[in-house]
Amino acid sequence: MTRKALLSFLLATAPLTAAATTNDQAAQPAAPSGPAAEDARLNAFLDRAYQAQVALSPQQQTGLGLKTNYDRLDDYTDAGRERLLALRRTQLAELRAQFDPARLSPAGRLSFRLVENQVQRAEEAHRWRGHSFPATNNGSPLGAIPVFLINNHRIDNVSDAEAYIARIRDSERAIGEIATNIRAQAERGIVPPAFNFAPVREDGQRVLNGAPFSEGADTPVFADFKAKVGRLEIPQAEKDRLIAAAREALTGPFKRGYDAMFATLAAVEPRATGNRGAWSLPDGADYYRHRLANQTTTDLDADRIHQIGLDNVARIHREMEVIKTQVGFSGTLQDFFRHITSSDEFKYPNNDAGREQYLADARAFIARMMEAAPRYFHRLPRAPLEVRAVEPFRQATAAVAFYSRPSLDGSRPGIYYVNLADMTQVLKPQIEAISYHEGAPGHHFQSALAQELPDVPMFRRLGGYTAYGEGWGLYAERLGKEMGFYTDPISDFGRLSTELWRAIRLVTDTGIHHKRWTREQAIDYFLQNGLLSRLDATKEVERYFNNPGQATAYLIGQIRIIELRERARTALGERFDIRDFHRVVLENGAVPLDVLGELVDAYIAERRAR
Repeated sequence: MTRKALLSFLLATAPLTAAATTNDQAAQPAAPSGPAAEDARLNAFLDRAYQAQVALSPQQQTGLGLKTNYDRLDDYTDAGRERLLALRRTQLAELRAQFDPARLSPAGRLSFRLVENQVQRAEEAHRWRGHSFPATNNGSPLGAIPVFLINNHRIDNVSDAEAYIARIRDSERAIGEIATNIRAQAERGIVPPAFNFAPVREDGQRVLNGAPFSEGADTPVFADFKAKVGRLEIPQAEKDRLIAAAREALTGPFKRGYDAMFATLAAVEPRATGNRGAWSLPDGADYYRHRLANQTTTDLDADRIHQIGLDNVARIHREMEVIKTQVGFSGTLQDFFRHITSSDEFKYPNNDAGREQYLADARAFIARMMEAAPRYFHRLPRAPLEVRAVEPFRQATAAVAFYSRPSLDGSRPGIYYVNLADMTQVLKPQIEAISYHEGAPGHHFQSALAQELPDVPMFRRLGGYTAYGEGWGLYAERLGKEMGFYTDPISDFGRLSTELWRAIRLVTDTGIHHKRWTREQAIDYFLQNGLLSRLDATKEVERYFNNPGQATAYLIGQIRIIELRERARTALGERFDIRDFHRVVLENGAVPLDVLGELVDAYIAERRAR
């Protein structure tokens, strides 16, 4: 979608209000009968509804490539969350009043059903909105706002630069709202585990470490602003004026916002009673049941998920034993883990050259995958994919690796980020699998491709379900094996180690939040059963404490996708085409796992009828 088309979609159709959805629809002449016409009318309605939701989030507008509300950050108050939910309730009522699913095509009925599903999920999540932690060692506004400005806010003219400055000032309000939420949570007995406070504080201090706050090199936000303004073709005096205004905004409201968060952390930290799971929160057992259902889109309970994890840990260990024997290692599997994690041959140098080599290797794996992909996919993403190192100022709270989707207008590529803070903790055997998961054919194919789908309403192109998205990412790792990659047995061992990593997640996440495991108990289980350094195992376990249930979605999703593929292969025999199966999975946008099963069943029935 071009920027002009995107602006037309989001801005020209109607005022950005909930009431406009009904009024605009009523003003339309009666649509011709027939599913195709009804689908077109439905898609127009859903895009207007999505437009109204986007209007409540300036940061989402910027992420989509728009410059509306370009001088504002999001509303982080509870009232803001209430407004969004009220809007979605109104839109659902209008949808039901104006459309009969019986008059829609299967694709239209799917959209109708997904809207109902998403509003139901939003209602359930709203009940638990106060249980999530907005500032942890997995991410906080002190790091997220600078990342947003640096990676998303373009400066093409003076007006854009002034909007950037306005957002620097607005960070005082945004961070203050989040700090207020944290204090309100603490009053209800909802306090993050103790291990979070120091990293969050350190993240913020790194953002303030340097000019214009102190001596030294420019801080990340100041350096970004100066670089972007420096590229403008305007008089130097105007550049100087803008830079001076940014300096004032940073040392004034921006700094006050950070100080407010530091004060909040200092006030709340004494209430942290240690490192405990969701069970320790008010109504913690119900909260965790909600999280498992929300993240996996299944009705699997904690005990069943725990057992699935144990079963798959044992299975993967057996497969690893085969490779261990193949390469001639005579010790135990745990000895082999220690050999790989401690040997220099499996690591990069802990310097800039080592970091550049990692990035080069990851890019090479993705290039090889892209060359082979047309044999396995009918459609490839048009958006480019880049591999980048995580910026130093957010390394302490960034994940090991993650993906950032491209903007709709093409101004920002898909980005596969890798955290290269300490190369002694990075294992070469795992890089190939991680590249397929985070890059191609994993999240880039799943996210960028969805954005480019024709005749699909925007909410489906940009929405997500964790089990679907992360299940596909893990499936992509295994698909690389089936495509003939992982030719080095040690790299294949690395692939198994990342799958094992996700199986261990089922055990440790449910162990922490359901079986009341300690942080140390979960880390020890990781180290005894998986191929992770102590640093990475610790980061993983702490992530599960902070985001209950999320880590269970990966393997649950992968298992379901593989089950559906084998169902289709068995049912269709020689008529099975892997490209057709991948089209069904990827070219309907993100869906819950039960809906994915129905789509695959429909594909099987359609192929049989030919």
